[in-house]
Amino acid sequence: MSFFSKYDQHTALMTRMADTLGQDLDTQMQMGELPPQEFRTMVFNCLACREAGECKQWLDAQDGLADAPPSYCRNKARLSGH
Repeated sequence: MSFFSKYDQHTALMTRMADTLGQDLDTQMQMGELPPQEFRTMVFNCLACREAGECKQWLDAQDGLADAPPSYCRNKARLSGH
């Protein structure tokens, strides 16, 4: 898998995680609450995670919104803080 494919895959996972936690990252960026550099850092945090398969399974198992991300989420602090 190319770097860009992996980057896109993890961007989708991270965005889906945020959506599952009731956060709209696009709106946060538009409102200036989430600088583009921080969004990129979040994607790179996700890229460094070795639990992408487990993350996808966790996301697939959620029924609606979740209260908190799984313990292994490298963006847990940011996604739990809003």
